[in-house]
Amino acid sequence: MSFLTTPQTYRDLITLRTQEINASFAAGESTLFVYPYRSFGPYLVILYVVLLPPSRSKFVYYVRYPIFAFCLYWCALTIAQCKSTSIKMGYGIGLLNAWGCLWISSILIWRDGRGQMRRIERVPVGGSSQSEGNDGNFDGNLDASEAEGDASGVAAAALNGKADGQNARFRHAVGSTSLKGPKSDNSQDDEKSSQNTSTVPYIWQPLPSDLLTRINWSADLLTNFRLTGWSHQISSIPSPPSYVQSSLQDGKTVFLRPSPSKSSTTGNVRYPTRTALLSTKLRIFIRCYLILDAMKVVMMWDPYFWGIAAGITSPAPSYFLPFIATSPVLVRTYRLLLTLLGTYTALQTIFSLGPLFFIGLLPLLLPSKGIYSYKSIMGARAEIWHYPDMYGSYRTVFRKGLAGWWGGWWHQIFRFGFEAPSTWALEKLGWEKRSLKGKALGMMIAFGLSGALHACGSYSLWPQTNPLSGPLAFFTLQPVGIGLQMGLSMLLKTVRVRDRLPGWVRGTGNFVYAHVWFYYVAPLLTDDFARGGIWLMEPVPVSILRGLGLGLEGEGWLQWHWPLVRWHTGERWWQSGLAI
Repeated sequence: MSFLTTPQTYRDLITLRTQEINASFAAGESTLFVYPYRSFGPYLVILYVVLLPPSRSKFVYYVRYPIFAFCLYWCALTIAQCKSTSIKMGYGIGLLNAWGCLWISSILIWRDGRGQMRRIERVPVGGSSQSEGNDGNFDGNLDASEAEGDASGVAAAALNGKADGQNARFRHAVGSTSLKGPKSDNSQDDEKSSQNTSTVPYIWQPLPSDLLTRINWSADLLTNFRLTGWSHQISSIPSPPSYVQSSLQDGKTVFLRPSPSKSSTTGNVRYPTRTALLSTKLRIFIRCYLILDAMKVVMMWDPYFWGIAAGITSPAPSYFLPFIATSPVLVRTYRLLLTLLGTYTALQTIFSLGPLFFIGLLPLLLPSKGIYSYKSIMGARAEIWHYPDMYGSYRTVFRKGLAGWWGGWWHQIFRFGFEAPSTWALEKLGWEKRSLKGKALGMMIAFGLSGALHACGSYSLWPQTNPLSGPLAFFTLQPVGIGLQMGLSMLLKTVRVRDRLPGWVRGTGNFVYAHVWFYYVAPLLTDDFARGGIWLMEPVPVSILRGLGLGLEGEGWLQWHWPLVRWHTGERWWQSGLAI
């Protein structure tokens, strides 16, 4: 087969890479990702979570380990073997399979999700919670936190009039407790909502006995990565409103913070009304869509973003102004900022779709009454407090520097998955989470997992990338940068300089340190993104700018070419499916 050898445009380069990967498929060097065959491992976990009812059986408790081991093996095999002609799908093969294993380990291995985790659910007065509570999964012993968690079963059973002997034992063990946060002093909307939902008490719902309710519960656990409204909700997002917390009866958890503030300590916002949520997310989606369209056009003027240039230090394109083109610092800064803006904007576009669908569109598609109504299916997930912002405030970078960038401003979608193994390790070692060695271990584990996650995405791309010296190195270096800044801060405090500096000077220092650090370290990641062809993918289905003639000759309005997937017939019937 003859290949294009000198791509004149990025479209030529895409054609070249498509020819190369198709040749790899024909030679048996790579395998198509076929759905659902290649997702069998994660589906086995879903069946375990959904089909098995609450039980104290040792078999039910311990069988999760071989199930997870098989899922890990299956996903690793998929990452190693499968490629895709689509750049976005290729990156997703590695990233999503790695994240699937990481998330499953977080809720099945490091935490016993079926036995320990509870979610907030609302139950109409006089109605049924559709859950009889959890009979308690066997875990060898019952510590205080689990006793507190199992007290939530009392609430569910009490509302159903089904408090059994075991629930009575838990009630006696932990006492009559409730999670009542301080009354919100800044939330008229909370008070209005409290009045509107006064007939809808909230409970801590454990793994339900009823199959249909258990499917709903399991779907929430398996897809709610920030665990919003769960007992193990991540700390960087706001807690539920005061009316929800004050309504929780006989349930207590040590994981959910009692503060009902509309904003978390990192500046992550919970919206007061449905209108505010939808209007904000719609504006974000439209703005980010237009920015992505413009960035695609601008990026394709620079061969660096094609992935064929010799890294971020390669010569600037001819259209740059002379004073920029002759300055390696400005060229490097331009490419880094454009990469950051492209990543941030793409993620914001995706994140805005969740609230727009579940709060805006889904109520229009489902009936308003009956067992299949929107509120019956969604439950508490139909309430706007379940959809806080994905990003925090950039002010955390000024307050905490590099640590504030990662722990406060940047999205926290993977946070629980990164924290769960370190939390387990700290508990086993008996180290305090906020101690210096506890923080160091937590950071190393979290960033190591993040590096492995992004390295898997890099590996599954077709062009030759550098997963180990690229994404893995970038993320594993972050604890070093944070540690250096902490050490410098402690030194300045020791010599009595830090506390004498004005707040704006310390904030500027934090800001400068974080960005100088990224200036030197970020190319490890950005070069790998470019080399893997991340920016060659089409971010928008319809391009306004290229439709108006600002793109390549022959480009028009439509950028996604159908079909996006096709049917593949394998050697065995179970190997047939959708080729992605």
